[in-house]
Amino acid sequence: MIILGVVLLIAGLLLGIPLLVTAGVIIALIGVVLMIAGMAGHAVGGRRHYY
Repeated sequence: MIILGVVLLIAGLLLGIPLLVTAGVIIALIGVVLMIAGMAGHAVGGRRHYY
């Protein structure tokens, strides 16, 4: 999810599409939050680890 967010962010910057930049940032942040929650030992979406 983090990789998808970064790809969308870069594509949005290169193509000049602000919607892709916004979506990329949001998806990357969600990925980071889920990764941190998984590393802290919290179940994410019914799964013990999120990766």
